[in-house]
Amino acid sequence: MAKATLKGILKLLRLPYWLMTGGLSLLTLAALQKGNLEANVSFLTFFSMAALSSAGFAINDFFDKESDAIIKPRRPIPSGEISPKLALGISVFLFILALFLSSLINWSSLIIVFVDAVLLVLYSAYIKRKSGFAANILVGCLTGTAFLYGETVGFGKITVASLSLYPISFGTIGGNILRDILSLDGDSKVGYPTLPQKIGISKSVKTATLFFVVCALLTPLPYLFHVFGAGYLICMLIWSLLILYSSASLLKASNSLDNIRKNERLMTMAMILIPLALIVEVVV
Repeated sequence: MAKATLKGILKLLRLPYWLMTGGLSLLTLAALQKGNLEANVSFLTFFSMAALSSAGFAINDFFDKESDAIIKPRRPIPSGEISPKLALGISVFLFILALFLSSLINWSSLIIVFVDAVLLVLYSAYIKRKSGFAANILVGCLTGTAFLYGETVGFGKITVASLSLYPISFGTIGGNILRDILSLDGDSKVGYPTLPQKIGISKSVKTATLFFVVCALLTPLPYLFHVFGAGYLICMLIWSLLILYSSASLLKASNSLDNIRKNERLMTMAMILIPLALIVEVVV
């Protein structure tokens, strides 16, 4: 029983996503400070955002326990590995931990974590059940706060430096719409009001493509504002070209689920270029 519970807790935390939240925040901080990091600040930056993301996943699993029992029975709660009460307790603990760790950095960092925590709860408890499109936008915006958080940790404020990185989150919004298309059958069973259910697959693909194109066009902003150099620009231009290629492919066969799945995977894999660009900025 203890082994199954531990396995369920690890699944609940979604540890790989720590690289997207804590990792991106830390890399943003490192890139803006040109690699001049303090060990304690690095620790607080990474684990405050990691704890926040896992808290969000845990509270989402708690509110989705009935729907997951139908469409995602292997999730830790419907599979019986952990109880809803334990998932809720873990979420509360991690939210408090994230707030505590961020408070040790500065007040601006604490404010960002607090706002994100409130939005994550609202997303899980209310927003995703009222509007799938609003949920897509919110998740994308929350992903973008990793960049804002990285600058806030190091400088105590948000400036054009991290704001110029923020449009990368538009690509996340487009990806979320594509994933809603691919999970259309399951979402319809539990009544989630996703964008594909409201306007259809083809129009949803076009909406996602709009976010992808805007993301690709705004990618050079950190270079244009003299925040980062040519190394960052080269990596992100490759990413932009992949996004534009996938967008064109999506528009050519907007009703093909196989095509949507192929391009969603391509763009997800291409996201490795984002941390790579930040790493290049640190070391070059």
